[in-house]
Amino acid sequence: MLRAAVIQLNTRSDKAANLAAIEAAVRECVAKERPDWVQLPEHCEWLGGSAGAPAVAEPYRDGDTWTLLSRLSRELKVWIHGGSFYEQSDNPGRAYNTTVVFDRDGVEQARYRKIHLFDVTTADGAKFHESATVDPGKAIVTYDCEGVTVGCSICYDVRFPELYQQLARQGAQLIAVPAAFTLLTGKDHWEVLLRSRAIETECWVAAAGQWGTYQTPAGERQSFGQSMIIDPWGTVVSRVSEGLGSASAGIDMGIVNRVRSQIPVAANKAIRIEASL
Repeated sequence: MLRAAVIQLNTRSDKAANLAAIEAAVRECVAKERPDWVQLPEHCEWLGGSAGAPAVAEPYRDGDTWTLLSRLSRELKVWIHGGSFYEQSDNPGRAYNTTVVFDRDGVEQARYRKIHLFDVTTADGAKFHESATVDPGKAIVTYDCEGVTVGCSICYDVRFPELYQQLARQGAQLIAVPAAFTLLTGKDHWEVLLRSRAIETECWVAAAGQWGTYQTPAGERQSFGQSMIIDPWGTVVSRVSEGLGSASAGIDMGIVNRVRSQIPVAANKAIRIEASL
């Protein structure tokens, strides 16, 4: 049984301080939870509004965040699903919102670039225009983690069930959702969406979130938190509510098999639509 953990952070616009916070949080989580696999939130290295993404974006490999996560995986002998950080795009002056995954030896095993970009004006008037500086990814990514197939997604992706159906079709048993969900949308939609994706795909879902306030050029914003792990029946089995911290659960493949046997959704599908992502 794979033991999975999610870490909740309050990342801000001081990258050096954020990297130090990541290291402390990962070390504390590993000591406390004894996990095999650890997930960090979206924008774990820097959170200050997507307009600043190109300035902090790192090269494809050997940037500060990549190097830190690789080192921690190797030293602590744990898989790290690196939330996301800004990666330099092939297009000058732009970035990708990128997850990188490291195995117990610190070797990169997967890379996912966020497909669905957050271009939204929320009810309180806050404007988010991620696509102004961030390029979308195009690949749907899964990877093998010691016998468990993990599917990759990031934050706003959770509103697009077609992606999750494709991940399930590619064999996902655990789906990662690192996020920096807004407080306004999170309080009404976050848990509902996560549980829905778990129920629809009959997969485990692990979601590491940002929590608390951070500053952007447009003013102060607030992330919702509520990092959680959900089983394939849609039950929340572990949660970090407020503040910083971690939560963990055993990712039992027996539950996946039992739920899929009880309600054989994949076998009963009458219409199969290939994703046009």
